[in-house]
Amino acid sequence: MARVMTATQRVQSAFASLQTQFPPAGSGQPSQFALQTFDAALQELEDAQAAFDEMLGDLLDGNR
Repeated sequence: MARVMTATQRVQSAFASLQTQFPPAGSGQPSQFALQTFDAALQELEDAQAAFDEMLGDLLDGNR
């Protein structure tokens, strides 16, 4: 669960950073770094959610 929470916070942070690059604050041309950071944060969140779902499934099935 902690991994999911940390990943969620990273997505929120990366999204906030990305938002600053769009009007009215930015030019509407996000940097490649900001896009890659956001993409990596989303991927980590997906991975964390999948691991959590697998663990929860195992617990419900009595495998853990």
